[in-house]
Amino acid sequence: MTLPLLLSILGAMLALAGCSPRSTANKPAMDTQTDRPDEPSGKVVRTDAEWRQLLTPEQYRILRQAGTEPANGAAYREFKHQGEGTYHCAACGALLFSSAQKFDSGCGWPSFFDPAKADNVVLKQDTSLGNVRTEVTCAKCGGHLGHVFAGEGFKTPTDQRYCINGGGLKFVPAQ
Repeated sequence: MTLPLLLSILGAMLALAGCSPRSTANKPAMDTQTDRPDEPSGKVVRTDAEWRQLLTPEQYRILRQAGTEPANGAAYREFKHQGEGTYHCAACGALLFSSAQKFDSGCGWPSFFDPAKADNVVLKQDTSLGNVRTEVTCAKCGGHLGHVFAGEGFKTPTDQRYCINGGGLKFVPAQ
């Protein structure tokens, strides 16, 4: 078999693989009536390649590499204008927060005083950047969401500020 023929066959195989149903199977399942992501029933495990295919580069940087979006960025400006609804993990669709717990902390990132579904968030110690913070991750897929801070004096029921990257959330308006 000649090299050009081998490369042609390999190219055709790769093109067909990109058209397979698997390319859409990685996306969170959606309820077509409400555009609300289906709640995952268990842990969501994907390869790094699958996460890269599923997420935008910015979502991947935030959710899979524990990145932080710029303060007062586009996601935050959108967040400020969103009305009633729920906030789901952009990677797996898990319900995380609700507009009922949303507040304007003035920090430049979406803020909530409590999760809408506590079982879907995990808090863990983060010692990166030379200080101790509490990281917030999605319990279903392990995606990095942001950090939670307590005792800052906000007049909320919990005096907590879940400082969350808007790029890691999918907003679903209330119906």
